[in-house]
Amino acid sequence: MSPPGVTKCWSEDGASPCVLIETPHKELEPSDPSGFRQYTFKNLFIKASPIPRLSWASSDDVWIKMLNKELKYVHDKSYLQRHPKLQPKMRSILLDWLLEVSEVYSLHRQTAYLAQDFFDRFMLTEENVSKEYLQLLGITALFIASKIEEIYPPKLFEFAYVTDGACDTWDIQNTELIMLKALDWNLCPETPISWLKLYAQVEAQEDGENFLVPQFSQETYIQITQLLDLCMMDFNSLDYSYSVLAAAAFCHFSTFDVVHKVSGLTWESVAPCVRWMTPFMDALRSEAKPQLKDFPKVKADDRHNIQTHVGYLELLRKAQRRTTDLPDSQMSPVAVGAILTPPSSAEKPANP
Repeated sequence: MSPPGVTKCWSEDGASPCVLIETPHKELEPSDPSGFRQYTFKNLFIKASPIPRLSWASSDDVWIKMLNKELKYVHDKSYLQRHPKLQPKMRSILLDWLLEVSEVYSLHRQTAYLAQDFFDRFMLTEENVSKEYLQLLGITALFIASKIEEIYPPKLFEFAYVTDGACDTWDIQNTELIMLKALDWNLCPETPISWLKLYAQVEAQEDGENFLVPQFSQETYIQITQLLDLCMMDFNSLDYSYSVLAAAAFCHFSTFDVVHKVSGLTWESVAPCVRWMTPFMDALRSEAKPQLKDFPKVKADDRHNIQTHVGYLELLRKAQRRTTDLPDSQMSPVAVGAILTPPSSAEKPANP
């Protein structure tokens, strides 16, 4: 049965599985990086590419394509104004459930983050969506994302099964076409996870090493991703670009000098997000550090890429209760680096 809340989506003129939808022409992207040594957008000042020289592509071209996607794929929390029946906590509950489903089926983190992006951008195109429709939208977004990212995605009936009878395969298939058309088939954003992996790899990279082979610590990586998971469940995360969210999360586990090196972002562009993220980091500090999990048919060197789930809703409530009023002295790059990453004993100055 068609959900009653969205007449725009389910009108007689809406998409049907029997109707072919024309694929938009691919947009041409600039191939000459010479004019992009300094790249400015959304008050962010991006310097030359931090990506090292690559044997298989131009590092400048790769960097420019990532920046272009940041401009192309727009997310905005103002979409809630278009849906008066919805509340921010409903999105949090939905995303928490999607993370849990992702862990059950051993889906990659990128898959879960693609689903979140598809859902948020779809909601920007619609009006008056009812809460009864959210689970169908969420599982459909995850279904689409899994077909893009996973080598062996779960079957359609498995996605319907986890909804406990709320959605059947026909609902998901029909909503898939509606969502694809609303998104104009733009399905390849750079998510916070893809930005984080880039930053982590650049930071760990040494001259002469293969850039395609991960060099960073899996243990540190899953700690940063847990912070990102928690932050993305908060509606206010949509105030920030994905590259800034990843950089701010990285900043809580490193110094800003390192973050600047791997991202090219200025402190002024990252600082508001670092500060906003602090209560979420404080909430996680009260919990045990995440441990790498074993998953069936997942190699040991790929475990960090599989999405995991913890009690995020309770952690979110803790974070949202915490005050975000920090002293101004803690808003400088030096202060944040000193607070979050104490120097080693060898680096500490001797007592006078």
